[in-house]
Amino acid sequence: MKIVSWNVNGLRAVVKKGFLEWIRKENPEILCLQEIKIQESEIPFDLIYLDSYNGYFNSSSKRGYSGVAVYSKKKGVLISNKIGNSRFDTEGRFIHLEFPDFNLLNIYVPHGSRDKHNLDYKLVVYHQLLNYLKSLESKKIILLGDFNVAHEEIDLARPNENRDNIMFTPSERFQIDRVIHLGFVDTYRRFNKDSGHYTWWSYMRNARERNLGWRIDYTFVSEILSFKVKEAFILKDVSLGSDHSPIGIEF
Repeated sequence: MKIVSWNVNGLRAVVKKGFLEWIRKENPEILCLQEIKIQESEIPFDLIYLDSYNGYFNSSSKRGYSGVAVYSKKKGVLISNKIGNSRFDTEGRFIHLEFPDFNLLNIYVPHGSRDKHNLDYKLVVYHQLLNYLKSLESKKIILLGDFNVAHEEIDLARPNENRDNIMFTPSERFQIDRVIHLGFVDTYRRFNKDSGHYTWWSYMRNARERNLGWRIDYTFVSEILSFKVKEAFILKDVSLGSDHSPIGIEF
């Protein structure tokens, strides 16, 4: 079973550049998207009823902003699209689906803003996410999406220059520590310990071509599931206009 996650930075934009053809070629059993930037009522018919997939959507109350989606070949039970934060829960950032063998949580964590005026909001979201995870009875959880944090120095190209910048502050990095300490495994790091592997690049100064990137997208799994993961990957050559690359795991 292959599960792929991708911040598309606008679903309509990537559709124009071959998104549907890419899905059919990649053929994941489950595809999780972040930052779809579209209302569910505006999603075209061929994306609501995408081939053999069941679609689940959580759009922001603000048009053209945020939003997440899950496409799955197997039907899941929608458990929640909220974590208990009034602002976060209106921004379309979370979907929790239950499947027979595991729970899937697709999340798009707030950025925090370059001037850090939303950093407190971001940290509160992490706190409430951790409480949400602690409340789950299931021990088989897949938690994935855009976490907007580079965890360790090897997770970004220029750690020294960005040590106090948003997405790499100590308080943000500590939140990933908390996720791991709760019993989750960073699947990509289980297979790859090297630097130079990123999932997001600025649109500025040819950052992607120069590989001046950040690894801020993750697929975490509960420890009990981690030994069933046979591969974790970053599809670095896929963009279709997004500033992120898809990531995923295969069981």
